[in-house]
Amino acid sequence: MTLNPILLEVFKNRFSSIAEEMGMALMRTAYSPNIKERRDFSCALFDAEGEMVAQAAHIPVHLGSMPLSVQAAMAEPMGPGDMIVLNDPFKGGTHLPDITLVAPVFAKGGHAPEFYVANRAHHADVGGMTAGSMPLSTSIFQEGVIIPPLKLVENGQIDAKLLRFFLNNVRTPQEREGDFSAQVMANMTGVRRTRELLAKYAPETVRFYARALNDYAETMTRTAVARIPAGTYRFEDRLDGDGLGREDIAIRLEMTADGHQILLDFSASDDQVPGPVNAVRAITLSACLYVFRCLVRESIPANAGCLRPLTVTTRPGSVVDALFPAAVAGGNVETSQRIVDVILGALAQALPDVIPAASQGTMNNVSIGGFDPRRQRPFAYYETLAGGMGASRHVPGASAVHAHMTNTLNTPVEALEYAYPFLVREYSVRRGSGGAGKMPGGDGLVREIALEAPAEVTVLSERRVRGPYGIQGGKPGAPGRNILIRNGMSESKPGKFTTQVATGDAVRVETPGGGGYGV
Repeated sequence: MTLNPILLEVFKNRFSSIAEEMGMALMRTAYSPNIKERRDFSCALFDAEGEMVAQAAHIPVHLGSMPLSVQAAMAEPMGPGDMIVLNDPFKGGTHLPDITLVAPVFAKGGHAPEFYVANRAHHADVGGMTAGSMPLSTSIFQEGVIIPPLKLVENGQIDAKLLRFFLNNVRTPQEREGDFSAQVMANMTGVRRTRELLAKYAPETVRFYARALNDYAETMTRTAVARIPAGTYRFEDRLDGDGLGREDIAIRLEMTADGHQILLDFSASDDQVPGPVNAVRAITLSACLYVFRCLVRESIPANAGCLRPLTVTTRPGSVVDALFPAAVAGGNVETSQRIVDVILGALAQALPDVIPAASQGTMNNVSIGGFDPRRQRPFAYYETLAGGMGASRHVPGASAVHAHMTNTLNTPVEALEYAYPFLVREYSVRRGSGGAGKMPGGDGLVREIALEAPAEVTVLSERRVRGPYGIQGGKPGAPGRNILIRNGMSESKPGKFTTQVATGDAVRVETPGGGGYGV
């Protein structure tokens, strides 16, 4: 078949629009504020081999790792109308709250899947030792229900027994059931739209252009890689700690460029730690895909082709390639951000006019759970908070935005106070927290939430000891701060903590600013 460049552009947009429409269906039908307001979910389309063809502009840390989940699901037999559910981080997942649902797409009269659609959504609670399922854990068994690849939907019918088993192990079963239903509807939307595409153009044509788009993305990524001067570049950065006594956890990278290929070697990174900041290899791959996709100036789909010019080496048992049964709740959200900082730090040596200073380097995870006396039911709240972006040569860093591996919104104050027994006492930009420089870093934000019922609070955050680095002489951004307010008295808390709070107590999070650029 001869490649038609006009049809290539048509298919690029058709594939992406399928993922976007899946996302709209998921957002509009979800129950939890975390999904319908913050949009903490991702949707994508995959070929028959499980390689990503197209994604919506959703969450980078989800999408780079999702192909491994799809391939794990493909090991289970699937027919028309079936869907496989899983969340196991050691089978392509990220952490347990991120639940993936995979569905095959058959052409009319076909006997084997032509494509797969999948979505991944962060559920605000999946059980475990603390509300919100983001605990200071020492094992994955403490973090919630581990779901291996299982058939949740068979021939269009949800397995009620499997769903009931899962709902019996979470704090907010009604909300979880609603979010599961939304994920099913999102996949049904993706299956329907992909089948329409197969019917209009014929399966062999659609397959041809799916492969061509991956090849195109590879070509454009190699063009971006060719702009990196040949050489070996080294950089290291550190996590504050694991919350359980281990501090200054190093992530080290040796990056080698030869004009055609990039070798990213993380083997010298520290061993996995007792606490929950370990990242599985899928997360490291996600961070690499994200950074190098950002280097491509042209508008291309983020798909499997973007990874082909990259060789990623990790050491099993390290903090960037953790082994079962390591605690991994924070690896997805915190360690992924530091891996990005390390890659960008190495690239800044090669491309000083292109690479920005470090952004906030954390997702500032806040989980709050308890019993809502007004609604007479349990509640579980989870949110990541925005911060400052790093400045670049041309522009200052943006303030109070989500950076890098997260791409969510913030939950609106009105939605928070409507859904939970909360009073938001402050929500503002943290002025002056961005690093000084010729181009200053962006400012973080302040969120102070007062509790109207007793609750359990867990915070997993980073950049509380040292701020995000500046480059080319720019100053670091201000480190973040976590504060607990009891009886009007403020108590400084570490980057990672769990505590019980009473009615009237408040938790205040001040997020880091971004690094500055230039003197």
